[in-house]
Amino acid sequence: MSEATAAKRPPEPDFSVITAEELVAYRDAENRFRASSAARAITGDPDPGAAIEWQEVSLPGRELPVRVYRPMAENGGRGADRAELPLVLHVHGGSFVGTAVQSDWVNSHLAAQLPALVVSVEHRLLDQETPLSAAADDGWDVLQHVIRHAAQWGIDPARTAVFGESCGALICALAAIRAREAGLQLEAQVLVNPAVEVTETMFDYASITEYGYSPTRAMPQLRLFQRLSVPPGTDTRALSPLYADNLNGLAPALLVVPTQDAVADHGRRYAERLRAAGTSVRLTEYPGARHAFLSMPGVAPQAEAARTEILEFLRVALGAGPEREAI
Repeated sequence: MSEATAAKRPPEPDFSVITAEELVAYRDAENRFRASSAARAITGDPDPGAAIEWQEVSLPGRELPVRVYRPMAENGGRGADRAELPLVLHVHGGSFVGTAVQSDWVNSHLAAQLPALVVSVEHRLLDQETPLSAAADDGWDVLQHVIRHAAQWGIDPARTAVFGESCGALICALAAIRAREAGLQLEAQVLVNPAVEVTETMFDYASITEYGYSPTRAMPQLRLFQRLSVPPGTDTRALSPLYADNLNGLAPALLVVPTQDAVADHGRRYAERLRAAGTSVRLTEYPGARHAFLSMPGVAPQAEAARTEILEFLRVALGAGPEREAI
């Protein structure tokens, strides 16, 4: 997979009436822009201390691209040539649009500065033929694959975290629950501007009312996201971490919530449920920040502070010795 060197951003369509063909055309054009050099003014420049490459992962019935960030040995990449690097499994935001490239800024800095191997999943994007369950399986299957082949990837499977943004945060929250059920121990989960439910009640929050149409028109996108996520007959609660029967015993969580976000209350409510279940959780709100701000450091001044907080949280969680008790 090659990156476009230049692209023009397409106009935003009317998501309330978009057809299947229009959705595919829009996301192809939008993702070309997000992967272009022109987009770097918004998405930020990668850390030069990390090597970035695409790889293909062989999963049951499919090949899936992942974007891999590895610390350079000369940048203090402890374990770069041995099976010692912690693993951070990342899932980008967007649901029906988006690409791992849009998260190069944060992922390359995490890889270089933790240091760690960061694997970002280019999951199947939602459309009329691809529901949320398929994207969730992509995240979970890649996580299992990398851990099963730890020596090949050069990672220490005992030091693994998941990190997702928006729909990617939902996918990572589901992966954390599946990991507990499978006996796979995760050391941390980082959920940034997470959407954590796709039931009919996902719009019944004060933040949806306040920010559904300002500062951006989030509601048409959220309604399309829900329609694509859960086709008729789908068990919506099974794909909604907020309604999981048991949230006890999960990996310690950092929830990063921008305040000017329609789904801000999703993150707040999930933090409450995790805390009530006895799972360690830290909720940090970023005043004035909008949805997806972490992927837009060129225009969102709060992104730098959030990246620093995520780095320090993961450094403690994935480190060795008594530091872990500080989470």
